[in-house]
Amino acid sequence: MKRIIMFGCFCFSAISAIAQQKEESKDSFYTLTPVEVKAIRAGENSPFTKTNLSKKEIAKNNLGQDIPFLLNQTPSVVVHSDAGNGIGYTGIRIRGTDATRINVTLNGIPYNDAESQGTFFVDLPDFSSSTGSIQIQRGAGTSSNGAGAFGASINFSTNEVNKEAYTEFNNSYGSFNTLKNTLKFGSGLVNGFTTDIRLSSISSDGFIDRAKSSLKSFHFSTAYIGKTTSLRLNVFSGKEKTYQAWYGIAEADLKAGNRTINYAGTEKPGEPYDNESDNYTQTHYQFFLNKSIGKKLNLNTALFLTKGKGYYEQYKAEEDYSAYRMPYPVNGPDTIFSSDFIRQLWLDNYFYGTIYSLHYKAAKTELTIGGGLTTYDGNHFGKLTWASNGLTSLKNWYDNDALKTDFNIYLKQQTQLNNYWNLFYDIQFRYVNYKIEGFRNNPGLIVNNKFSFFNPKAGIVYKKDSWKSYLSYSVANKEPNRDDFEAGNTQQPKPERLQDFELGIEKSTKQLNWSATLYYMKYKDQLVLTGKINDVGAYTRTNIPESFRAGIELQGGVKFNSWINTTANLTLSRNKVIDFEEYIDDYDNGGQKINSFSSADIAFSPSITGAGSINVLPFKNTEISFISKYVSKQFLDNTGNNSRSLNSFYVQDIRAIYTIKKKWLKDVTITGQVNNLFNKEYEPNGYTYSYIWGGETITENYYFPMSGTNFIIAVNIRL
Repeated sequence: MKRIIMFGCFCFSAISAIAQQKEESKDSFYTLTPVEVKAIRAGENSPFTKTNLSKKEIAKNNLGQDIPFLLNQTPSVVVHSDAGNGIGYTGIRIRGTDATRINVTLNGIPYNDAESQGTFFVDLPDFSSSTGSIQIQRGAGTSSNGAGAFGASINFSTNEVNKEAYTEFNNSYGSFNTLKNTLKFGSGLVNGFTTDIRLSSISSDGFIDRAKSSLKSFHFSTAYIGKTTSLRLNVFSGKEKTYQAWYGIAEADLKAGNRTINYAGTEKPGEPYDNESDNYTQTHYQFFLNKSIGKKLNLNTALFLTKGKGYYEQYKAEEDYSAYRMPYPVNGPDTIFSSDFIRQLWLDNYFYGTIYSLHYKAAKTELTIGGGLTTYDGNHFGKLTWASNGLTSLKNWYDNDALKTDFNIYLKQQTQLNNYWNLFYDIQFRYVNYKIEGFRNNPGLIVNNKFSFFNPKAGIVYKKDSWKSYLSYSVANKEPNRDDFEAGNTQQPKPERLQDFELGIEKSTKQLNWSATLYYMKYKDQLVLTGKINDVGAYTRTNIPESFRAGIELQGGVKFNSWINTTANLTLSRNKVIDFEEYIDDYDNGGQKINSFSSADIAFSPSITGAGSINVLPFKNTEISFISKYVSKQFLDNTGNNSRSLNSFYVQDIRAIYTIKKKWLKDVTITGQVNNLFNKEYEPNGYTYSYIWGGETITENYYFPMSGTNFIIAVNIRL
């Protein structure tokens, strides 16, 4: 059975090189897209590499796992999970680039954390249940709001209008006591008004020991839709508590078969500390105004506020009071220098601003002027809640503020030159001012950096009958993140720069869709970990002069007949650092040793990724899917050393969906899915560090294993 699925899903991708099958009409995704996101999404005739997911496609995979796992079957994607089962803290890489280089927007509003530039989907529990469509752009893509896209951008839209009233109960249960309960209801469109509400709860014990998650969220949206004016208010919030599982598993434990061991909380003597947890609440407020001005102009503007507050708690054993800027306790003639502590590292922040766009559409020309102004106001501080030898001060041991202002303006134009050719250009100016008043380990370092970026893009599209081809060139620039600036006054980082070339061809008919995209992404001053120590003794990212990613993405689908179809994608790539210097701590002689490498692979950039599914519809209202994912070897650092790598893996899932339709309800959908059908042991993520001791170079590798065979069953009732 395993060989049959492998041949049907993977080899089909390599031989046919064809794209994802579309169940709906080719342009329905664009005609149904809310105006709030049209300004930043790539249109049907734009020269950018993209994948669109409809509400129906999202719902098939929405069984409780985090958003990255819903995108796992899209091209060039690798996902991972701290807890090992896709719930809690998860991550995504696209074309080898991590979440700090993937621009994410929610209804056109920036979502990436303004300081780390990362994307923490754990703060959006069950957001996919409110999502009407997703567009993934690979490469630099079109101009967007927020952090620069250095590998991809992901745009979520929740503002689709549900014209009919509905009530839904979505419930899932699976391995590791995973439980998802969702209640949704909407008024439909009544005299121009509509309201949608969702309440969700997700909990799981996780595959890794103690990696529990308790996630709760709500989503409220109400709108007035008039002939020329529409107004919408969104309020949604997520609250998460997850037991920490971010240390990974040492190579020795992994080889010994200890695939679920968790080192978090083990500094406490005896049983691990039971509240070594991450706690965070994030609430979003979004207000939109859309106004049609005549037949050719449309104005869209939005105001938003994102409020986040939370902490992670740790048990720390035998640490010096001075590390927490506390006086030593005195017990008679004796001075006590160390203690066990329970500490909390807090973040309290506001992110607010406005985005806008003015769209002009004539017979052969579309023109958009847009942009945004955002402000991030964050406070980092640390609390001590307990000490085994007593607390001698109740003050925060660090308290650092940060303020970041981000302004951008862009102009996009698409012109139809004749019946077959479309010309596109996109120019963006972006200005960033970032002020940091000290760091936890370097409170005296004050940063006030200003960046000005010019990001031009241009391309051309040829489209005739069922054929489409495009060529584009894009420039993107990106500022360093908060941790990069902690390097100190003598090691301040430079911004990164990307030049992206994309060449694609597509063929689409009722029975067959296929596409091929060639890309070349050339980086200047890309920031990577080198092992170099900064001014405060921490490892920091360093600018490297030159690196690149080059590859071909093949995707497609075939509908053989009414009861069987297949989809697949395959990416082949080379990802290289031209010149790289590795710094290794030398405990024998002090200082660091430097090793030089040329043309080594970029870390976490597999040369092959592939995904595929065979979908069988044996009976009415029944669908069975055989799903597969392949990822080749990944290196943990930029040295290309095989001893610091992640093994390739090939994983298969099976999913069955049965829908019951009755007169007194719209439908009942029962879904059963078995993940990792053949119990493959694999690790899609990890980290490494090396040092010299006793005349030898010693390497410590840590891995984040995924669970073996596991299941989930869902029952969705729609009234």
